[in-house]
Amino acid sequence: MSVGQARIWYLHHSGFAVETDKNYFIFDYYNDEPVGEGRNLDNGVVSVRHLDENKNIYVFVSHAHADHFNKVILEWRKERPDIRYIFSDDVYIDHKHHNYYFLPPYQELKLDDVRIRTFGSTDVGVSFLVEADGISIFHAGDLNCWYWYYESTEDELKQDKQSFENEMEKIKGQKVDIAFFPVDPRLKEYYHMGGEYFINNMKPKLFVPMHFWDQYGITQEFADKVKDLQTRVATLSHRGQQIIYKKYNGRSMMI
Repeated sequence: MSVGQARIWYLHHSGFAVETDKNYFIFDYYNDEPVGEGRNLDNGVVSVRHLDENKNIYVFVSHAHADHFNKVILEWRKERPDIRYIFSDDVYIDHKHHNYYFLPPYQELKLDDVRIRTFGSTDVGVSFLVEADGISIFHAGDLNCWYWYYESTEDELKQDKQSFENEMEKIKGQKVDIAFFPVDPRLKEYYHMGGEYFINNMKPKLFVPMHFWDQYGITQEFADKVKDLQTRVATLSHRGQQIIYKKYNGRSMMI
């Protein structure tokens, strides 16, 4: 990897690993069962012994929900004592460590050459904007337009939409190259609302759907839905899938 490039692995649900020129960023890791033999990113799991020892590792947890946080990540410090963890401040851990950072929304943290900013959520926890190695990465956590049409009153739907737009107002104006954002099939025909709004307002170079469990088809549906917008949408098919992002021409390539 060189400056302005990134290699992304889809791990599961909202979990991703991103390799840049000098760093690894691991987001919302929870499924620690590999899909094949061996423990590596290509099989959908993290084994820090297989990561480049010359690169820094940053692990992000957007909130404490079980589908975003697996305490196995804390074991990685045994093999890489220099690893750093950035948690939403709703995450509770018994034993604190000097490499643990707990952040509420709307905070900034600078670690070496990595700039980390937190924004809000429309559920719990935070969303992350990470800038390093010439790339800006946004991980939404559970920030989304949770438009539960079949379960909510008209007033609740109005409030849910307004809450999302209010949070987006605080993010607008930020530069985003790569966005990881929920495209949740449980919202039925309204699954696209949050992601489409994000693309229209933030114009990321690459949009990667998440929070869909094993319903991979929703990623193609979303890509078709927003095909006229000027953002590349990744279509995902399996854990361990790789996406190569090259900033120099604003394009991405999937392998």
